[in-house]
Amino acid sequence: MIELTLKNYQEKIDMRLDMLLSLSAQPYNKVVEAARYSLFAGGKRIRPILLLEFYKLFGGNDDCAYNFACAIEMIHTYSLIHDDLPCMDNDDMRRGKPSNHIKFGEGMALLAGDALLTESFGVAARTIGIDEARVKDALTYLSNNAGINGMIGGQVIDTCFEGETDIDLITKTYSLKTGALIKAAAVCGSILAGADEEMQKKAEEYALCVGLAFQIIDDILDRQGSEEKLGKPVGSDLKNQKVTMVDLLGVDGAKAKAKELTDRALNILDELTNENDTLKEITNYLLDRDY
Repeated sequence: MIELTLKNYQEKIDMRLDMLLSLSAQPYNKVVEAARYSLFAGGKRIRPILLLEFYKLFGGNDDCAYNFACAIEMIHTYSLIHDDLPCMDNDDMRRGKPSNHIKFGEGMALLAGDALLTESFGVAARTIGIDEARVKDALTYLSNNAGINGMIGGQVIDTCFEGETDIDLITKTYSLKTGALIKAAAVCGSILAGADEEMQKKAEEYALCVGLAFQIIDDILDRQGSEEKLGKPVGSDLKNQKVTMVDLLGVDGAKAKAKELTDRALNILDELTNENDTLKEITNYLLDRDY
């Protein structure tokens, strides 16, 4: 059952994160407390799980890749903290709890995000048991997709082009803001395991489809999801006057597009292997999720 598989992964990831970002008696411990507040707020850990699954897919022993997987989750969490800030999406709730800046103040939330991003690359660099050249290549790929030409670039487009109705630009925003880190998870797992360039390309194509579908489902849930399950108010896109795929395609059209992208991702997995049911179950789970 996929829920049990995800739960087992989540527990192991949380144990490693707890070790990697522990509290101390230092006078600057408040920033660690703030970072941990968001890091352990109940995330699904989809990105690190995808990294670990792709690492296993290409023959890796997943115990060696947990540092790198945790680094990606730290980057994802920093992006959520900053996303919620008043200067960005101005959201007061995240996963059923007050957003970081509501709990700790804007300054500490900003620093908590900065700390998670900075620490993440040190965590990834301390990957042990994997060829150093692979770790270096994976770090380069992660940096590219978390930075200006990846997640940050998507955030910039999202900020600067609010109200934009061009479907190509919105798709570009999704592929960067949401898709780039999902792509980094799949491809970095492949790189760390020693997959060749052709297989890395397949992993990239898979993740691009999953990333777009993931954001489209988020759009749908923002319109008609359960506030209790989402842990935050619905309708934030309307509040911020953001045009989404739901506006352009309608709810039914957006659902059909997400299904099309998911089917394409599943077909790519079939090209990679006939034996990894877990990745296929995760892919379907992401389409069917309600939070």
